[in-house]
Amino acid sequence: MTTLLLNLRQVPDDEAEEVRTLLDEQQIPFYETTPSLWGISSGGIWLTNPVDRERAKALMEDYQEQRTRRERERFEEAQRDGTAPTLGGRLRDQPGRALGVLIAVTVLILVTLVPFLTLGEH
Repeated sequence: MTTLLLNLRQVPDDEAEEVRTLLDEQQIPFYETTPSLWGISSGGIWLTNPVDRERAKALMEDYQEQRTRRERERFEEAQRDGTAPTLGGRLRDQPGRALGVLIAVTVLILVTLVPFLTLGEH
């Protein structure tokens, strides 16, 4: 029976590639499914041999701890250098998107609150 090792929803390409390389290096057979056309399923990396399940899960735990530590260090270094993404920087880089989100949130709040605000006016 096959076992899902990694759901590829919102997984960066470099992380998926590192997991594939790790499995290849450890000679753990796997196959990959692609995301569906409409986004219902996100694809995944599956183990073909149930015997490899525990070893692969342990390898994934170690890998994810190392990746978390590495990404955290990279982010902290970017903060020290002043190159980490900030809200102000994103607003400057994408003013149209920021304005669109602000308009959408305002409309949503109005649609939600107008019935309550006009409740006693009749």
